Amino acid sequence: MSDYPSRRPVTGSNDPFASSFATTYAGVVSFLAVANEGSFARAGDRLGIGRSSVSRNVQKLEAQLEVRLFLRTTRSTSLTREGQLFYENCQPGIERIVQALDEMRELRNGPPRGHLRIASTPCFGRKIVAPLLQGFHSQYPDIALELLLNDRPADFTADRVDVSFRDGRMEDSGIVARHLLPMQMIVCASPAYARIHGLPRHVDALAEHRCINLRTGSGRIKEWEFKVDGVAQRRLPVAQHTFNDADLILQAVLDGLGIAQLPAYQVCDLLGARQLIACLAHHAPDDGGHYICYLSRKHLPARIRVFVDYMTEHTRALDWQCLAAMAPYAKSAGQGTTQVATAVG
Repeated sequence: MSDYPSRRPVTGSNDPFASSFATTYAGVVSFLAVANEGSFARAGDRLGIGRSSVSRNVQKLEAQLEVRLFLRTTRSTSLTREGQLFYENCQPGIERIVQALDEMRELRNGPPRGHLRIASTPCFGRKIVAPLLQGFHSQYPDIALELLLNDRPADFTADRVDVSFRDGRMEDSGIVARHLLPMQMIVCASPAYARIHGLPRHVDALAEHRCINLRTGSGRIKEWEFKVDGVAQRRLPVAQHTFNDADLILQAVLDGLGIAQLPAYQVCDLLGARQLIACLAHHAPDDGGHYICYLSRKHLPARIRVFVDYMTEHTRALDWQCLAAMAPYAKSAGQGTTQVATAVG
């Protein structure tokens, strides 16, 4: 025999909510319509049902409450004292429901407002996302912004994230990913390092240099990516230093402590200012990408829609400046120590 008691049909005495919900809902809606319109006939017109249906709904509600809600005559319909009390108690709840419905419509079609939670990798968030937030807030002051920086890919559901910036190649079919920028990876060194140690001519020469590695949020060391003779390769050079933050790696490179492979958006200004030198450009990997991601195209709230559009437009505008800054330094790839001394002197 089962350890559980047999199920019985739910009766009104056992579950008042389940048994009375349908009657209560229809009755309350009809009651409020009559109270507002002052007529059963006009209430029926407003609700799109017949006068008799409105009357039946109200009668069932009165029977359920065991109280009379309306005084009815051939010429008028008015609330009883109990009806007036019931109306006053129901009205705040109805106003909240109407407000909730209006807010949902506004989120989709109205002026953008509300709270927006954004996730990004730390480096991309600091360098690209954060500087654009002030302009976005000026344009949409009713949207409150929250930016979370983490190397771990955001979980839209568990982290309650609205929009996420992700790097690499998107393989998650459950999200919408809009491409923002090519993810160009550049091996860089400071002029001081290049004068002393030269620059690698080939990926095999990395073993002869002081490399700086990145430890990701998952704890693993990020491999360097290249393309050699048309074939993609991943290398994990022996590190002189290892950091778990890309900005710390950049600072170490600027300080002349070694070389590192860094994303173009992080170093393009420094390449343009000749504070860094790019090398191994002839072995640069195929571009991945930087993406702005969200969960669905359907019923997208206005605050998410305008943020995605704004960030897409303004981030792509940065791409041309970055590419232009890098171009003059691609020729430094493959230079030896003597040539580098000339290039950075």
